Amino acid sequence: MRKLTKPSTFSFDPVGLDHARKVIEPALFWAPRSFLDDLRANLALNGVQAAVARRDPGPIFDWLQRLIQLQGISDSVAFAYADRHGTATWADLIASLAVDPSCPKLQGHRHFNRCGYRKSAGTCAEPAHLSRCPLPVLHLRKGALNQASYSLALFIRDMCAGDVVGWLDAQLAGADLGAAATYTASGLRAAVVAPLTAVHGVGAKLWSMALADLLLAGDPGRPRWVAAGARMIAIDTLVHGFLHRTGTLRRCRSEHVYGPACYADGGCADIIEAVAVKIDAREFNPDFPATFPRFVQHAIWRFCAAGVLDICNGVRIDDRAPCRQRLCPTGPNCDRLPLRPEKVLVTQP
Repeated sequence: MRKLTKPSTFSFDPVGLDHARKVIEPALFWAPRSFLDDLRANLALNGVQAAVARRDPGPIFDWLQRLIQLQGISDSVAFAYADRHGTATWADLIASLAVDPSCPKLQGHRHFNRCGYRKSAGTCAEPAHLSRCPLPVLHLRKGALNQASYSLALFIRDMCAGDVVGWLDAQLAGADLGAAATYTASGLRAAVVAPLTAVHGVGAKLWSMALADLLLAGDPGRPRWVAAGARMIAIDTLVHGFLHRTGTLRRCRSEHVYGPACYADGGCADIIEAVAVKIDAREFNPDFPATFPRFVQHAIWRFCAAGVLDICNGVRIDDRAPCRQRLCPTGPNCDRLPLRPEKVLVTQP
């Protein structure tokens, strides 16, 4: 297994990082101190902690299925649909694969590419096998989710030999730079996130979010898991928008559009990791890791999200012009840069 030895090589302006810390601090003070306890309670309730202990992929797969639904739609709508219609389960998918389905794409994970199943059209890349294929049987919101479910089941069965816990242990051992505390976000993305993006339709952002929770709370007795989960960072449009509007990207010489550049050297993920190094998270909860990038990222997300603090987002702010919110907790530290200045705000005479 390849040893990952180099973190991001980008060097940030210390003044820019100091600005970032100042505008992020209000979000941290409003973040829940029960963050870790809430994650552990959720995973215990869903049987994930017990599954990790006995190396059972079933409950882990079933829990991941809830998160995989979060594609191209609001969380509330995605969860509501899943509650009404159900999600794929490990037991059902493995049973359907055990009967040797006729479609050549279901013979293994390496064969499962360009399935092309479209729920609305009832078509796929292997129409001769469609009537006997188990994949369309799943009552999921769209065909891409059916593909994602089978792709993940095949990945765990074939690439992890049915032992996703053992696979994670091995991948993290390969990313260890000598001590658990030396994990870097870039190293972790290469070690565990990048291989999992081979699962159809599930990108780096969603995997970073899911793995952060699983590694942080799946087994508190696994120091390597906890250290890795603490450094997992998921960048969505809310987090990127916050870093842009506050002037953090500009002051850190890292202006870019939302997308892959958020995870590139000097991108949003690296900025959050660099700021987290300067913040002792134990000041918020003594049980937290001292360096806790995931907590910093989650605090920013809560600060912005409409369903939580609802302060810094495109609904509250007209992104064609500087933010006009007078009571924002970031106060005078925020640069209030418009996110989309190219869309000029025209006022009527």
